[in-house]
Amino acid sequence: MKILIICTGNSCRSQMAHGFLQSFDQDLKVCSAGTEVSGKLNHIAVEVMKEIGIDISQHSSDSVDMYLTEDWDYVITVCGGANEACPAFPGKVKHRLHIGFDDPSHAVGTPEFIQSEFIRVRDEIKEKFRLFYKQIKEMQTDR
Repeated sequence: MKILIICTGNSCRSQMAHGFLQSFDQDLKVCSAGTEVSGKLNHIAVEVMKEIGIDISQHSSDSVDMYLTEDWDYVITVCGGANEACPAFPGKVKHRLHIGFDDPSHAVGTPEFIQSEFIRVRDEIKEKFRLFYKQIKEMQTDR
């Protein structure tokens, strides 16, 4: 099964979702991309994922343009900007979903508050993508 996760900058939320899905099932082909790529991962996102044993430090921040011609089982946007700017895929997309999350990189305040926002969003991503994964596995076994 091939899953593409899209965010605006591909530095935080999509990278965390990518890390979680890959940790749930190594047999999934998971990629993440951005509509306006930042070119690097958010260091706090990398840190909060490492805290729970998931290393995303080797992921790359890629443009969605790299993936447009491929066939996908799921294309999932995780932010409103990417959902609105999501391009048409010349390749085949079986299912297009939006599972939105706040952007913790926009948090303002003390370093402790900012860290807590990353942890909050990380935990929300984990739960929603665990539910998504459970649902797709159930659909596969029902066939």
